[in-house]
Amino acid sequence: MNAPLETPAAVSFPAADGYQLKGTVWRHRQACTQPRPVVIINPATSVRARYYARFAAFLHAHGFDVLTYDYRGIGESRPASLKGFEAGWIDWGRLDFEAALQYASDTFPGQPIQVVAHSVGGFLIGLAASCHRVTRVFTMGAQFAYWRDYARHKRLRMLFKWHVFMPALTRVFGYFPGGRLGWLEDTPRGVVRDWTAPHPRFEDAWRRAPLHLTEAECRELVARFAAMRGPTLAVSLADDEFGTVPAIQRLLRYYRNSAVTHLHISPAAIGQQAVGHFAFFHSRFEHSLWRIPLEWLRHRHLPPGAPGEILPLRGGGRLSIERT
Repeated sequence: MNAPLETPAAVSFPAADGYQLKGTVWRHRQACTQPRPVVIINPATSVRARYYARFAAFLHAHGFDVLTYDYRGIGESRPASLKGFEAGWIDWGRLDFEAALQYASDTFPGQPIQVVAHSVGGFLIGLAASCHRVTRVFTMGAQFAYWRDYARHKRLRMLFKWHVFMPALTRVFGYFPGGRLGWLEDTPRGVVRDWTAPHPRFEDAWRRAPLHLTEAECRELVARFAAMRGPTLAVSLADDEFGTVPAIQRLLRYYRNSAVTHLHISPAAIGQQAVGHFAFFHSRFEHSLWRIPLEWLRHRHLPPGAPGEILPLRGGGRLSIERT
């Protein structure tokens, strides 16, 4: 019997349009009596895949195979120049996450495919034509940045930062130079366009310039979300200025055939003053927060004594309460 892979391996795989995406695989070599799930980690907007490496290693140590990858324009999947590079969220979902699904299916045949998604990564799942292959989902702060859903006490500041300053710099540089500002990674201008769209439903924004999707194309994209039937655990943090309860539930309503558990956690419930939108995947939360997705991905329920409260899903969708 072969020993499990001790170190992650760099991989490259093409999207349907030929664009090469770069990622990392944590893979076990030992046989398993039960099909071992493979977990794809979808990053937040303009966050490099390497940010999730410790969480990926944690899942691998607990028996999962894991794939992390960078969307086009980000990290190891960045082209030589971002100036004028047009990639947007539709490309990240319809092409890049779809390619990750195809790679996982081909590389790990017969294994269930699960997804851990951070922020916009939870939105991208529904854009992929093969999202029906996903058997289980865990999301953290997953939403698509509709500005009215931002935390009320920070909304004006966030509007200026992300909806005025960011697009203004993008027009000057041809991309958003977030790296030199310490605001995420450098970001393609199409992503900035999608982030700053002022519409409560993404398909309304994508009917307009420059995408000009037809009514039929928009209906097809929305229908893809309904094709994803794997159960979802969506976690929101009370101090997350992006992933507020309205923002989380706005996205969850698209996944109307996924049985949803929405767990809302206050940092105080785990003895912390703050967690926010980005810190969940810091290794300091291995013994408090990480056990929640681990138990969900393993057994489809929350661990005993899990912090937080389960919120009702308002405005449609299926609610699935999974506590033990």
